[in-house]
Amino acid sequence: MTALEAVAVHLPPHAVPIEAVGERIGLTPRQLRLFRRFHGLDQLRLDPTGTLPDLLHATLDNLPELRGREEHVRFVIHARSMPVAVPYPLNPLHEVLAARGLAHANAFTVTHHACAVGLLAIDLAGRLLAADPDPLALALVLAGEKTFTKDAQLVPETGIFAEGAAACLVSADGPRHRVRSFAVRQRPEFDGRLAEDAELLARYQREYPNVMVEAIEAALHQAGLDLSELAAVLPHNVNQASWRMTARRIGYPLDKVVLDNVLSVGHSFAADGLINLHTATTRGLIRPGDHYLIAAAGVGATFSAMVMQY
Repeated sequence: MTALEAVAVHLPPHAVPIEAVGERIGLTPRQLRLFRRFHGLDQLRLDPTGTLPDLLHATLDNLPELRGREEHVRFVIHARSMPVAVPYPLNPLHEVLAARGLAHANAFTVTHHACAVGLLAIDLAGRLLAADPDPLALALVLAGEKTFTKDAQLVPETGIFAEGAAACLVSADGPRHRVRSFAVRQRPEFDGRLAEDAELLARYQREYPNVMVEAIEAALHQAGLDLSELAAVLPHNVNQASWRMTARRIGYPLDKVVLDNVLSVGHSFAADGLINLHTATTRGLIRPGDHYLIAAAGVGATFSAMVMQY
């Protein structure tokens, strides 16, 4: 059974108020009031002078479990929300791996699930390792991106992006953080320019909680579990309002939805699930044996949920 052997997180030291970001990207006072008062955003972790390789290197610095095991890493997957991160022919992922003694690994990016792609990467890593005969084989999943354009900084009326990053070591089997199920619901009719199509944005916002609930219920059904058996739900950090609504719809206690990082970190693309898992484990919100669920949504639109057991 696919398992996470270790999780690492890097949060840039700069905590920037959303108003400062809003001024830079041209948000109106009304939009900023919406983000702060209704969506519950406060500040974003950003590194305005750092590059994408800097971000990935800093994350790997916080993953000591990788050191001395580089030769066992068969696959490296960069879970990236944005299809394009740097100009051609630059390849920051391979640049980072060469510096880390991982140039031998099969390395690639997965995308097109937008901010839900982190869960896809974990599922794919497990599938690849299941076909590898070496019981020591590992996969490394990286998640972290730069807010290099306005499109990479903003989901209209919904969220503002940050630059937190995360990594995890995946094994084909292991005693902790075992994947019990993975469910995806895709709604391609919402693929489009939400910032320029008010009608499409309104339809997406109406359907968002319904499809998110579908994905959560499907993952629970696959795992043979009930909501009451979950110690925590680890959401993506897009905003607090959407998760208050989702928790009400499924009848799950809001105090068991890990929302702290929405305020203090911000929405870090595909890294949110791992960032919140790190928070939940270090704060003792989940304990060995507990079941928990990671959920994420990506514009385009993909809704994913993964049930895991600590």
